[in-house]
Order: sequence, then structure tokens, then C-alpha cells
Amino acid sequence: MLTAPKGLRTHIGLFGRMNVGKSSVLNTLANQDVAITSAVPGTTTDVVEKPMELLPLGPVVIMDTAGLDDESALGTARKERTFKAMERSDVMVLVVESEQWGELEESVIHRARQRHCPLVIIINKVDQRAVSAAFVERLRGYTRHVVSGACVGEGRAAFGRAIREALIAAGRERETQQQPLLGDLISAGDVVVMIVPIDLEAPRGRLILPQVHAIRDALDHNALALVVKEHQYRDALQQLVAPPALVICDSQVVDKMVAETPPQVRCTTFSILMARMKGELSEQVQAVAALRALRAGDRVLIAEACSHHPLPDDIGREKLPRWLRRSYGAEIAIEVVSGRDFPQDVSGYKAIIHCGACMLTREEMLQRLRIARSAGIPVTNYGLCIAALHGVLPRVLEPFPELLRLVA
Repeated sequence: MLTAPKGLRTHIGLFGRMNVGKSSVLNTLANQDVAITSAVPGTTTDVVEKPMELLPLGPVVIMDTAGLDDESALGTARKERTFKAMERSDVMVLVVESEQWGELEESVIHRARQRHCPLVIIINKVDQRAVSAAFVERLRGYTRHVVSGACVGEGRAAFGRAIREALIAAGRERETQQQPLLGDLISAGDVVVMIVPIDLEAPRGRLILPQVHAIRDALDHNALALVVKEHQYRDALQQLVAPPALVICDSQVVDKMVAETPPQVRCTTFSILMARMKGELSEQVQAVAALRALRAGDRVLIAEACSHHPLPDDIGREKLPRWLRRSYGAEIAIEVVSGRDFPQDVSGYKAIIHCGACMLTREEMLQRLRIARSAGIPVTNYGLCIAALHGVLPRVLEPFPELLRLVA
């Protein structure tokens, strides 16, 4: 993996009215012409994404969006795309012009507060209209990250630096809210065994993202990562001088892993770790109980974050439906969605089973949980579901003792 995938990048969304200069802000940040700019309102008609490095924050995606006051024939569709970009933003940036403020800007502030999302306000085009100290002070009542300047002229470079500093500061606020993958479960010097099957779903020459992320997180916390195939696991344990601190496996071999892991060794799956990092694990553990209540005719939604081409015996489209029907009845209606095609109305389903969401930001996953929660529909996770279907759910939740009472 040569570049950070989007799901692990900090997503920064640019929002505001048409023609306030959102695209110019993007070009200033990237120091190149990423987005088309024009004095004609409505030039940006869809979300433009620019992956880049924003050091020392790290890899980010800057999202330029259509104006929220677009009343053209396609304005509604464009605004819907903009609202979806808000849902996956880790940092929201409101771009305004000097002395311009109204209900639209207040609505962006409201959405940021609802999601507890760090907010940056950029006062653009001060070369055309000077900004008053009173206006700046008013905006600082919403956030301490307020920057003013112009994307043209001699002050462009300084304006860009000020914007970067504000984004870095806001991004660090978001980092304090992030859930680690496994770093809080291990200590320096611990051995972590990772069981990685190499099958049709493993990309040629690469590992899948949760496995790569787990290896890196173990190394970041000065632990020792021992990566083995499922048939090597038993021999690997025998060669260790002391038992490992943690064992992590692919969900498809969870029954074999549990059978071969010493009782005193904690174990779990990559999918469960991802569910904890990307969403609310306790909520998804509780939702497992909804599967036991499934009856003939009930609809279950299986949601995948990626849009890979289905392979023979695909986990989401073949194996999981087969295991569900074997356990709860062949008459269960199972539907699959992938990528960002998550329905806004999920009220017709009895339960939702989501993948580990490695291709989504945490904000995107949390929004999906909010949609389901508002409709009263339980959401669980691939790893939790598969462990429950194989009768080993309490065992793979042992690294999280506070959750064991939920499956007692």
C-alpha cells in the first residue's frame, strides 16, 4: 500500500454559498489548480476531492462542494451531495465573504454542532471588501478557528499558511475523539499474533486494509506483530517462548482460531476491531440479539463499504447469507448494498449487518448508525455476526470486558 486510503484520511469539507471562493481556497491549499474557478455562480456542480498531505496532521482529503444556495434545476441534487460530504467530514470549513451572514451560515454551524465536528470559518475575498473587527469577533463566538484573507495577490501565500494552521489545529481536536484500533489493548514489547488467510479476496501482492492497519498500529505501539496463515497458527504458538498478549484473526476463520487459542489468551477479529474504531461497538454488540428474533419474510440488509467485484463465495454476498439462512431460516430476505449506496430509509428492515467500514471515515459510519437508530433498526457488524453464528461471540469480546455483560 503506497498511499493512505481515503478511509484513513482526515476529511475536510469546504461549505458555503455559491461564488464565495470555496474552489479558490482548495486551489490555494493544494498550491495548484485542482478545481475550476469562475466568477459565474454555480461553477462547482459536484464534490471535488483532493487527497494531499497536510503535515504534521498527515494525509487528508479536501472536499470542495457545490453552493448551498443553488436554486438551479439541478440545485437540489447538488445540495444533497454537499450534505453527504458534510456527513463524512472530520473538519467542517465554512467559507464566507466579508460581512456576509444569514440563515444558511447558521445552518452549517448547527450541523457542525450536532455532530460535534471541529469548525473553521474562512472569510474570503477581503481584497474586494474589507472585514470589520466586529464581524471577526462575532464569528469567533462560533469557533476559535477564524481566518481572513484573499486567494489572490501578494497575500495569497500567507492566507494559505493561515488556513493550513487552522485546519491542523481543528484536525488535532478531532484526533482526540478518535478510537484507536488496538493500541489501548497492548503494551510495548507484547506479541500480537495476526491470522491472515490468503484466499481469493486477498488482493494479489497485498493485504486487505484492516490487516495492514493492525500491523502498523502494533508497530506504532512498539509491539511485536507475528503474521501467520490459519494453518500455521498452532505451530506459531508452540514456537513462542510466552503466550501472545492478543490474537486477531479474519472472521472467516474465527471458529478455528478460538479452538486453537489457549483460554488465558485474549482474542478477537479484525472486523470487530474496525467496528470499535469506526462506530459504536457496544451498540453493535447489543444488535446481535436482533438476529435471534428473525422470522420468515423478514428483510435483512447487508452493507459493504467497498465496491469490489463479487468473487466466488464472497463473504458478504454468499457466505454470510448462507450462514444466516442456515441458522434462522431460508425464508429470510437478504439484500446487499455497497459503497456509498446506503439507503436513507431503512425502516423496512429488521436488522442491518455492516462490514468493518475500513473504506469509510468514522463520521460516515456514525451517520449510518444515526440513520438506523432514528428508524429503530439495529445495526451489527460482520465480525460480531459471524462470531455469534459460530457460537464464539463471548470469547472474541474478552478484550473488551465491559461488553461481556451484553451477551451474557
